[in-house]
Amino acid sequence: MRHPRVGVAILTMGTRPAELAELLESVAGQDTPATRVVVVGNGSPLPSLPDEVTGIELPENLGISGGRNVALARLREFGDVDVVVNLDDDGLLISPDVFTRLTRLFAADPRLGIVGFRIADERGRTQRRHVPRLRAADPMRGGPVTTFLGGGHGLSMRMLQEVGDWPEPFFYAHEETDLSWRALDADWKVLYEPRLVLRHPWTSPTRHAVFHRMVARNRVWLAKRHLPALLVPVYLGVWIGLTIVRTRSATDLRAWFGGFAEGVRTACPPRRPMRWSTVRRMTRLGRPPIV
Repeated sequence: MRHPRVGVAILTMGTRPAELAELLESVAGQDTPATRVVVVGNGSPLPSLPDEVTGIELPENLGISGGRNVALARLREFGDVDVVVNLDDDGLLISPDVFTRLTRLFAADPRLGIVGFRIADERGRTQRRHVPRLRAADPMRGGPVTTFLGGGHGLSMRMLQEVGDWPEPFFYAHEETDLSWRALDADWKVLYEPRLVLRHPWTSPTRHAVFHRMVARNRVWLAKRHLPALLVPVYLGVWIGLTIVRTRSATDLRAWFGGFAEGVRTACPPRRPMRWSTVRRMTRLGRPPIV
């Protein structure tokens, strides 16, 4: 891919107009300019946007996956985007060379499908949960991985055309893992590049009221959609054990098991089990699909 053209997609619920404006300024200040910038109001009206930004107001909140797919559809209509960059509306690109570095990575490797950014707060700290590997002690260690962070990343439009868009039924939680597993099974590469930084406030995932239910439901859906039959009970058993050990609140645990039961009794097609060669590849990358 020579000189990949960047399109930017940002979801907002209208609650962070100041942060969104600052983020758009940082996008406009990139050395390699974005060809298109799309902002989706996910069930909310949009604030005033710069003239060069395309705004889309949705009448209802379609979730992260649904909102991102709306932005993707608009970027495809333009027909001049090779790499889509998704950014959280309270994030900030603190360096002007993010898109330059990103496009060089995609230009150098035609099978590069996903590049995950490093998420860091105002003090430069990266939370352990924001490092997309099991051994997360060093957030500056980049390289091939099996998943990526939703807050800041780049996706090949060619990859999306082949493996499909975001899983809309997920609404929120594990949508990045679903997309990563499909990409890996189609022989695309997923890269964590810590030199690409999105500054983002230090947060807890449990700030979302639906966190525990959707995390559990979608984890079951992940297994049912993508894992070989032999690995489904192993994967789910591991996560039941980890959740029991990690969760301190009985209320949170009840919500998690309620979501788990919902995932078991409801379908989320299609079921397309990954190849065993993909399982081996993920294992070599340090995260077999059982944890």
